[in-house]
Amino acid sequence: MDIIREFALPADREAAVRSQVEQFISSNDGKRIALVTSGGTSVPLEQNTVRFIDNFSAGTRGAASTEYLLRQGYAVVLLHRHSSLLPYNRRLRPHNAPWNFIDLLNVDSNGSITVDSSRVPGVADMVEEYRKVKAENRLLLVEFITLHDYLGLLHLCATLLNGCGRRALLYLAAAVSDFYIPNDKLPKHKIQSQDGPLNLTLGLVPKMLQPLVHDIVPNAFVVSFKLETDVDLLTKKSRQSLEHYGHQLVIGNILDKRKTEVTLVTKSAAEEIRLTDEQVEAGAEIEEIIIAKIAVKHETHIKSG
Repeated sequence: MDIIREFALPADREAAVRSQVEQFISSNDGKRIALVTSGGTSVPLEQNTVRFIDNFSAGTRGAASTEYLLRQGYAVVLLHRHSSLLPYNRRLRPHNAPWNFIDLLNVDSNGSITVDSSRVPGVADMVEEYRKVKAENRLLLVEFITLHDYLGLLHLCATLLNGCGRRALLYLAAAVSDFYIPNDKLPKHKIQSQDGPLNLTLGLVPKMLQPLVHDIVPNAFVVSFKLETDVDLLTKKSRQSLEHYGHQLVIGNILDKRKTEVTLVTKSAAEEIRLTDEQVEAGAEIEEIIIAKIAVKHETHIKSG
């Protein structure tokens, strides 16, 4: 299968994103630039889509990691699912918070609106940090919804980043569908329930990682993720991924511990990162440690060229 042709973007969409990314890269010339992918992909069951299969992901890791990359001085292209969590904004949408954003707002007698910062510790610093990043033009947001969107945009953005050489970092944190219905097999209109039970034959999604590593951005530092439920398989499967695709780093996660424990796997080592109970209680995020370590490895990669 020709992956590029199968997941090609509409011409107007490609032109618009190409222009945005080219301008962003140009304005950040000389900086380390990261392409972060975040959120889950949707697989339509019809061309005129009513029904779809979704890979759920809130985008927490991608959004948090983007913030810490920006703190490390990177410029970041965040390829994210529409309506997923975004850097900085995510702090106003904490998981399981017993309030909505509007609950944070107060209106005084003059009609001025203030924020109850006691519910969002550090909100003033967060706003200042966001405004600084925005003023420096170091964050570009690119949206996707479907698997088709994601793979087409990933290919386009990575292709444009190739000119950055070893300064480019790919941090592939999106939850990408493993199965899909090829375009030529999609029914045009809504599937009718009156036709009886629905039987679906799903094809395997072609892997984009290998062409990324070998052909599209061969000089970039590439980070992928591996999610397992069996801790005994994690390092083994992560290393197999490195051997198969030839990239630099796999971040291994165990499903029920992914927010507090990860393993950074390279071809020569496996390093466990684990938040202590005290760190968790204090609100520490494991992404801060992950990104600090990746920044060091990426700098070594740059200098080795």
